[in-house]
Amino acid sequence: MPQSDVEVVVIGGGAAGIAAAKRLTQASIQCLLVEARPRLGGRAWTVADENGHGLDLGCGWLHSADRNPWVGVARQQGFAIDKTPPPWMNKPPLEASFPPAEYDDFRHAFGEFYERLEEAAKRKTDAPASTLLDPASRWNPLLDAMSTYISGAELDKVSLKDLDNYHNTSVNWRVVEGYGTLMSAYGATLPTILDCPVDGIDHAGKRLQIQTRKGPIAADQAIVTVPSAVLAAEHIRFTPALPDKIEAARGLPLGLADKLFIALEDAEEFPVSARLFAHTDRTATAGYHIRPFGWPMIEAYFAGACAAELEAADEAAFFDFAAAELVGLLGSGFARRLKPLRVHRWGADPFALGSYSFARPGYADRRAVLAAPVESRLFFAGEACSRHDFSTAHGGYLTGVAAADDVIAARSKSRTRAG
Repeated sequence: MPQSDVEVVVIGGGAAGIAAAKRLTQASIQCLLVEARPRLGGRAWTVADENGHGLDLGCGWLHSADRNPWVGVARQQGFAIDKTPPPWMNKPPLEASFPPAEYDDFRHAFGEFYERLEEAAKRKTDAPASTLLDPASRWNPLLDAMSTYISGAELDKVSLKDLDNYHNTSVNWRVVEGYGTLMSAYGATLPTILDCPVDGIDHAGKRLQIQTRKGPIAADQAIVTVPSAVLAAEHIRFTPALPDKIEAARGLPLGLADKLFIALEDAEEFPVSARLFAHTDRTATAGYHIRPFGWPMIEAYFAGACAAELEAADEAAFFDFAAAELVGLLGSGFARRLKPLRVHRWGADPFALGSYSFARPGYADRRAVLAAPVESRLFFAGEACSRHDFSTAHGGYLTGVAAADDVIAARSKSRTRAG
């Protein structure tokens, strides 16, 4: 049975939940972190291969690392940070997959798209980002593929205003031991109950009544940090209902991005942190990061509708797809050098239902609605609540700390009134 009476319950043990619970604990507020999974980290999950390499099945990059609070946490915890620039930054793909002249042409088209995006976002009306594609451009399928890696969805599904709202400093580092390893270590000392999904929150009475699979919990306040897709599916029932929250969550669905790690024999043939494109003329293609950290493997990215179709089959479908693309590019003998390691289907994960949030056209302003507190007792956090850092673990962290600070302020105000 969980502790039945606490001051604050934090629901969800991902980036936002861990950060919120840390902040509350530092403020000497009695809190309890309740996580549905048997582990902390949420959509940050690191597993080890047979050689001890930490494979990040979820988020893996310290995006905007020069202002990312997880960098400070990593340093405090003694984790190693790799500052090698990511393969997509100022580094052309291997020539076998993308001749330099063509790649320069694509980069030009990519830059022009984002220039049009910046101008269009100044208008009052929102629209799908796909309306900014140049109908005459040969690169539209690949631009759409890039959208799936960035947003987890194709451009016709994505709000152009929301896409423009994202703030990126273009500094991207990695935690060598794994982002998921870092998060679980940071939350290790928090009062936590694992394997404990929350089914309902009754906020009609004087205190919150939180129904979990391991029994009820009473609390003064709660911080809800579960993914927007989980809220949209109403896996947590609110009493009284919160239709504005559910509507906002449905306008901020989780896109899909899955990673498959593939062991590669004779990997030294390739430079460290190389990139391959198997196809440049279609959206349903994977991205291949060869020798991340210098390790003998390939990190393959599948996203959007392509990932959804593979998830609907089985885990083996990811390897079959990748092997076919790589063989088509590098020759039939390449197949013998490949062995699947790990993949996780985030869309099929019942506690995620996707990878990271994007806004549907017309819903960019719903992030503020999703984040808004209810009656100074229910607070919300998570990357989907962030206006500028959505889809990132640091967006989760920052909203978690902000929600915790709101709780602290509300409790202080309540004590002042009582005094």
